[in-house]
Amino acid sequence: MRVKKLALKTLLVIGISALATAASQSASFASGGFSPDVSSVNQNTHALWIWAWIAAGVVGVFTLVLIMWPVFFHRKKNEEFPRQTQYNVPVEILYTVIPFIIVAVLFVYTAKAETKITHIDKTPAAHNIHVNAIQWSWQFTYNDAQSKPTVTGTPDQPPLLVMPLGEKVRFTLDSNDVVHGFWIPEFMIQMQTLPGVTNYLEFTANKIGEFPGRCNILCGRAHSQMLFKVKVVSPADYTAYINSVKAA
Repeated sequence: MRVKKLALKTLLVIGISALATAASQSASFASGGFSPDVSSVNQNTHALWIWAWIAAGVVGVFTLVLIMWPVFFHRKKNEEFPRQTQYNVPVEILYTVIPFIIVAVLFVYTAKAETKITHIDKTPAAHNIHVNAIQWSWQFTYNDAQSKPTVTGTPDQPPLLVMPLGEKVRFTLDSNDVVHGFWIPEFMIQMQTLPGVTNYLEFTANKIGEFPGRCNILCGRAHSQMLFKVKVVSPADYTAYINSVKAA
């Protein structure tokens, strides 16, 4: 009896600790992991990111309890052959329906967030930047300037992508050779650049600063060097930067 009570207390402690860890992780994501408002994309994905981790934590704790319960409470007591159960219809229905509900809920909210992220307004954005992925760097062309200045990077000299604060930018994404991934982790956004296919992405940067960007699809020998930096500046500084690129 004492062993069972001790085992039950142990399971409760494990469950509470796991839930507390999940809660602390959610707080970490909210405060330091990903900012909820650094871009218009974060505003649509941050809550989904947190709740997905909470759902994973709850499922993990529940699964751990189911695993540990027979370990402590159904240990072998004697040499008698245990009673065999062929099936349990209610339990089988339960462990089929519950995962289906979890996946369905996550799918619905993911589809809603994805629809908002990939939406392209019919009215032109304030700025249009063409992103061309090449082995193994990036080329940024600022189409909203009449002369269309272009910045081309190399694996040894990653290029700079400048964005104006609070103004919508439409990105036109192409690939010059193979499949690449245009990824800005802090903005919680990634979209593939495909040879022969043009993709579009539209969002607003809401925080001044510098943010790392990279290719997140294995694209060849120098994939790890396919980096770039995003710099968000004031609209006036953005215009000045465009003029400096034109002059160069």
